[in-house]
Amino acid sequence: MPFPCLSLPSSWDYRIGFAIARRLAQDRAHVVVSSRKQQNVDQAVATLQGEGLSVTGTVCHVGKAEDRERLVAMTLDINVKAPALMTKAVVPEMEKRGGGSVVIVSSIAAFSPSPGFSPYNVSKTALLGLNNTLAIELAPRNIRVNCLHLDLSRLASAGCSGWTRKKRKA
Repeated sequence: MPFPCLSLPSSWDYRIGFAIARRLAQDRAHVVVSSRKQQNVDQAVATLQGEGLSVTGTVCHVGKAEDRERLVAMTLDINVKAPALMTKAVVPEMEKRGGGSVVIVSSIAAFSPSPGFSPYNVSKTALLGLNNTLAIELAPRNIRVNCLHLDLSRLASAGCSGWTRKKRKA
């Protein structure tokens, strides 16, 4: 699974960002959390690591250019570069076995970007391009490549309260 990077609000609590980070880590993802305050990052990391989960954290204050640049680079490395490199690493083993399946996890943000999340939106859109390219390149080797994305409108029906999909004006 790609390494999700979640930004926790400065008023960090056990709401949606933390719940998502926890759930992804429980599902064996390595999660990177960020907040503009070190104490929030430390608290989230300590809590999740205390539960035996794989998580790291980084401070990012969007008002500071160096923090933004670092987080953008990390987001692209984690969301785009890591899946590409992982796929490259496993393809030879899949070929030895006569084929396989690669599943890339994108996001609804690739289709309907949210304002203020440009690096994330771009990284998830890039995964669609990676998926399409790899699907064509790996098909002759009997390796399927598929891309999943989460539709937020379906989360409420899955019991994740607080998730709604706002309709956008055209």
